[in-house]
Amino acid sequence: MATTLQFIKEDFENNVFFQHIGFEVVEFEDDRVKIKLNIKDVLLNTNGTLHGGVYATMLDFIQGMLLRAVTKEKCVTTNLTTHFLASVSSGDIFAEATILQQGYKIAFIEGEITDEDGRLLGKGTGTFKIIREKLPQDC
Repeated sequence: MATTLQFIKEDFENNVFFQHIGFEVVEFEDDRVKIKLNIKDVLLNTNGTLHGGVYATMLDFIQGMLLRAVTKEKCVTTNLTTHFLASVSSGDIFAEATILQQGYKIAFIEGEITDEDGRLLGKGTGTFKIIREKLPQDC
């Protein structure tokens, strides 16, 4: 029997877009989520560095994943701000998030992307609407 947390994790892992980009779940706990991306040439921009849209997508995913893990509720992004701090062309990158403020319907979350050496590549904040629709309990 799967737990709600396992259901949420598998929901992301089975998402076609999540798979298409190449994200992998590294950690998935009630209060901590971490994802990884091995950079492929197809994700590079015309400068030969990781496309900014991948940074934004990774930040959006990690923030939403953390909120769902914490609340066990569905959510949607209402605003996402991304800061591109350093470029990268190869290797693995990682994303983690922290909930800065959470109310009944709205949450404000911060995410960071780092490389294998811990160098900060990108940072972003997101505002999320919590959809008060419980996810399956102990499926």
